[in-house]
Amino acid sequence: MTDASQGEDGPMGGGRGEEPLDADETLHLRVDALRADQTMQLRVPPPPEPPAPGGGRAERRRDARSAGRERVAPARAALGAVVRLLGPLAPYARRLKPVYPRPGRTGWRRWMPSWRQWLGATLTSFGLLSAFLVTAYALTDIPQNLNSYATQQDNVYFWSDGTPMARTGWVQRQAMPLKDIPPDVRWAVLAAENESFYSDPGISARGITRAVFRTLGQGDTEGGSTITQQYVKNVYLTQNQTISRKFTEAMIALKLDNRMSKDQILEGYLNTSWFGRGSYGIQRAAQAYYGKDVGKLNASEAAMLAGLLKGAGLFDPTLSKANHARAVERWAWILDRMVKIGKLSPQERAKYTEFPEPLKSNPLYNTGAQSDYLVELASQYAKKAGHLTDKQFDLGGYQIYTTFDRKREKALTDAVTKARKQARQDNPAAAKNGHYGAASVAADGRILAVYGGPDHRTQGYNESNATTVPAGTAFTPFVYAAGLEHGVHKTRTGPATPVTPDSVYDGDDGVPVTTPEGPYWDRSGKKVAAHNDGGRSYGDISLREAVARSVNTPFMQLGMDTGLDKVRQTAVASGLLSSSIGPRVPALSMGNSTPSAIRMAGGYATFAAGGNHTEPYSVRRITRNGSPVPLATPRPERAVGAKVAEEVTEALTDSFRTAHPEAAAGRAGVSGKAGTTEKDTAAWYVGTADSVSTAIVVYRIDLAKSLEPLPLKGLAGSSAHSVPYALWSAATGLG
Repeated sequence: MTDASQGEDGPMGGGRGEEPLDADETLHLRVDALRADQTMQLRVPPPPEPPAPGGGRAERRRDARSAGRERVAPARAALGAVVRLLGPLAPYARRLKPVYPRPGRTGWRRWMPSWRQWLGATLTSFGLLSAFLVTAYALTDIPQNLNSYATQQDNVYFWSDGTPMARTGWVQRQAMPLKDIPPDVRWAVLAAENESFYSDPGISARGITRAVFRTLGQGDTEGGSTITQQYVKNVYLTQNQTISRKFTEAMIALKLDNRMSKDQILEGYLNTSWFGRGSYGIQRAAQAYYGKDVGKLNASEAAMLAGLLKGAGLFDPTLSKANHARAVERWAWILDRMVKIGKLSPQERAKYTEFPEPLKSNPLYNTGAQSDYLVELASQYAKKAGHLTDKQFDLGGYQIYTTFDRKREKALTDAVTKARKQARQDNPAAAKNGHYGAASVAADGRILAVYGGPDHRTQGYNESNATTVPAGTAFTPFVYAAGLEHGVHKTRTGPATPVTPDSVYDGDDGVPVTTPEGPYWDRSGKKVAAHNDGGRSYGDISLREAVARSVNTPFMQLGMDTGLDKVRQTAVASGLLSSSIGPRVPALSMGNSTPSAIRMAGGYATFAAGGNHTEPYSVRRITRNGSPVPLATPRPERAVGAKVAEEVTEALTDSFRTAHPEAAAGRAGVSGKAGTTEKDTAAWYVGTADSVSTAIVVYRIDLAKSLEPLPLKGLAGSSAHSVPYALWSAATGLG
């Protein structure tokens, strides 16, 4: 071989005679030694062929995939960085990764997580929950502003002219220091609501869990609150029953338990809790239910009051028989609970065998003035028409604008007060049990005045709104209206025959009452007959004249001919309560119904309003701190035809003129009728003047014995000098 050949082969084959290459030398390709045909050339691809028909879509797909890979590249790079960072933890993670079925296990155990996995999951959950609770506790602040209980206001009532009438303040609290609240009272409350109060952290985990599960599972909420939680709810939060509110309540309770002593919390709770009857706090509750200060309560009375904390609407024993039964059961349970926790000895418990009945009404509710009857009517109507609960109304701040006319109220009250005084002088025996109900109602339903009784403190019984005595013959205008409206039936199946004011009936005393089949027989087998006052007979008489002269017998037969169901229907449509309508017997037409003075005045007002009846109402507007409260104001409804109402009014006008010609002289638009009862248990006068109907009733009842009416024994005066008419004329300005 030549040197040249050796020089060429040496580097390629490592020929003999050459120095070996150093380890760090790079084997380079000598481009200059290559022949032209051996040179490595860069192959430039030929220009692309034009796309074949239909190939453009494939090309676009390839471009889209390329663009997608470019967009995903950064995410892949970031994921790779995370993998490298967490790489050292991989061996530990593999241990927690469940492998199913698990090797080395048999049966159902092959599918259960290992104890390490259970432990890891438990610790993680506990850690997250702890972190959440710690954060929530740190972020929860005790509110600076107290709830509305601390800013309760009086409810203010106004006359129809806008001047103040009354101001009620029975919702005001009287805070009592804990040292002035007897231990028996404190422990009765604790036994009923939270016996572990002095040892718990301010919340009950079990109670909260139970409430949450009940809320989630059944869509409602359940209690489970400690006294601290209840205090927080009363003072700082709302009464909304939601999980979020309960959670906030628990967080604040925990913080409050760390900042206040247990005695401070208990004192605040006892002074802010609602016990019903408009009373907040244990002191007001003691006065409202037992008429005494809290310091004078015994353990038995304290247990009854403690039972009210569960809900006064359900456990006030004076509200219903069911309430009474619940109250007695809870009272006994609380006393037994006090024994169980060692706060009442068995010997002391044995003394309390009879339930401590509370007072029937709240003695703090009234001032005894006549205006209390007006307040009572207005508050009842305001809550009903304004859709306000007792608790909402008791929080106060309402301005109630009533329909009561100050001048009419004074005239009515003065007249009845004078009559009472005179009766005590002239007939003290009868006056002792005498009652005078009175009311004035406008044609549009506004109650303008009432007389409820002599003193609301001694008689909470409202005489103007009582349904205790029969209406007597004052009821006959409703029978007359029914006959005019519906006609009469002389046969069971025949058509109705129209009735007019000139229709003639037998006005004799003792005339038998008949039906299409013949005489009407009562259950004792006797024929029923109609009678007039004094046994007087009038012969054939028109219905209009019968009204004018107070002849009763035609209306007893007219009621039968018209149909007692129609009579009842007309009376109810005109304003009498269906619950006060008497049995459907012939005596219905003679007034065996027992309407109140307010309802009788409202019924006659229907005739004055052209046959349109508007339910009597006592409140025209309500605001709360200046903001209007929606009020459902009654609207007029047709009771009888306008022509019928006009004819009834004309007959009542004749009645007033016939009985009192002097008062009727020169006065238009005045009508009225007296009403008497068969056994002389009530005397009425009901009439209309200046589109205002006024009803007066005088009766006797011994409230200490029963609600059964007693004979008047001259208390209502004579027919010539009727006390009801004298009061009516004074109230209407005619006297």
